[in-house]
Amino acid sequence: LASHFNHILYRYLTYTEWSELYGGKKTESLENDHVKFKRLPFEHCCITMAPFEMPYSDTQGNVFEYEAILNFLKTFKINPITGQKMDSKALVKLNFHKNATDEYHCPALFKPFSKNSHIVAVAVTGNVYCWEAIDQLNIKTKNWKDLVDDTPFQRKDIITIQDPQHLEKFDISTFHHIRKNLRVLSEEEQLERKDPASGRIKTMNLETKETLAQLQKDYQPAEEEATTSKRTADKFNAAHYSTGAVAASFTSTAMVPVSQIEAAIIDDDLVKYERVKKKGYVRLNTNFGPLNLELFCDQTPRACDNFIKHCANGYYNNVMFHRSIRNFIVQGGDPTGSGAGGESIWGTKFEDEFKPNLTHTGRGVLSMANSGPNTNGSQFFITYRSCKHLDGKHTIFGKLVGGLETLQKMENIEVDNKDRPIEDIVIETSQVFVNPFAEAIEQLAKEREEEAASKEETVKKAEQQKRMKEPLKVYRDGVGKYLKLQMAAKKTEMDASAVKKKKLGSGFGDFSSW
Repeated sequence: LASHFNHILYRYLTYTEWSELYGGKKTESLENDHVKFKRLPFEHCCITMAPFEMPYSDTQGNVFEYEAILNFLKTFKINPITGQKMDSKALVKLNFHKNATDEYHCPALFKPFSKNSHIVAVAVTGNVYCWEAIDQLNIKTKNWKDLVDDTPFQRKDIITIQDPQHLEKFDISTFHHIRKNLRVLSEEEQLERKDPASGRIKTMNLETKETLAQLQKDYQPAEEEATTSKRTADKFNAAHYSTGAVAASFTSTAMVPVSQIEAAIIDDDLVKYERVKKKGYVRLNTNFGPLNLELFCDQTPRACDNFIKHCANGYYNNVMFHRSIRNFIVQGGDPTGSGAGGESIWGTKFEDEFKPNLTHTGRGVLSMANSGPNTNGSQFFITYRSCKHLDGKHTIFGKLVGGLETLQKMENIEVDNKDRPIEDIVIETSQVFVNPFAEAIEQLAKEREEEAASKEETVKKAEQQKRMKEPLKVYRDGVGKYLKLQMAAKKTEMDASAVKKKKLGSGFGDFSSW
């Protein structure tokens, strides 16, 4: 009755019960040390810390990868876990069995192994079982034969691989090779330690060795010159806003303080595009005839600049039209011919340029192919008919102004099930007739020269006016106080010496005229 009363009375956990029996923070003690360490899984090698493929074990049940333990014993001749002397003959080859789900399991009871399983091995055969199988089928029945192949063994041949009640052996911090930082070096690391210059070369003949030795002797690293060149804004590329360096340095502790406001520099391409006011003209010579194209350089300058430069440097030469869909488009511009290659003249994708007055209306519209917004490269397509659904998705940068017969021939070619023409349509060569961008560059250079000349002239005029405003220098008092008589005296002496020379020169001379 008293115990029943106490059970009703205390329907809560006491502090001692919570901290020691059921949960809560445990006090620091030797009994709780096993909770804190970093545990190595049983299917991992104790040296490489990676899952094993060919497991071998020592008599204490420490599992190693075969190649790793052989190299370690060859180098250090000690057990990597205990630090005691060890020979490779003491190793036991383990035979782990797997089930249909590729998990390690006991071949007798078919129980999958986990981190809480009691796993043992028979040293004579190397077969791995759960402890329940050995205990129930071997020890209790006194049947000292292996459960798989009936090989006789003794009680001392049982090796414990994992005991959930004693997990201290899986504490990585107690491993001897971890505490002493013992590691087997690879061949490359050994060569690099011996000779850093030839560490990456496995085999060398005498001539190569002599050449490398001479190079190492004669080599002198180039002195890096501090680059102090900095782009400065001028009248043409200066933006109406600043770089923001003053505000950033004022609020940042990582930047060098800047006190002078500088105008931001506009990209050179944008400065060039501002001066493009006309259209470009290009011809693509295909194996079916020419295609004459007019480019809208004044409206979509970036796409046109990319296309013209590719045509000028021969990027499109011998490139196929890899895609043709009747009553839709013909697509090309990919040097790989796969439809997934090609790059712009800048080496990266560039943004779209949509204009409300440019639409995919009619036959022969030239537009950029892409794989999404702002992913333009080198591929383009020409429409066979109006494609209004492409407006706002692809940049229109030109149209066909000559070669409709060639386009018709291209459309009539049969294609396979991947829309690839059965007969190759190849761009043999490309010609650029009008390049507004080259003219814009020349115009910009000319404007900069004129600006530099006008600045120089302004500086000269300012210096001249400064001299004019300076007061005259006084050399003496009285009349002629602004005259420098020393210069006048020198001039009279020079005139007198010239007269004397003329007088001395009269006579017969050296008779050379006779």
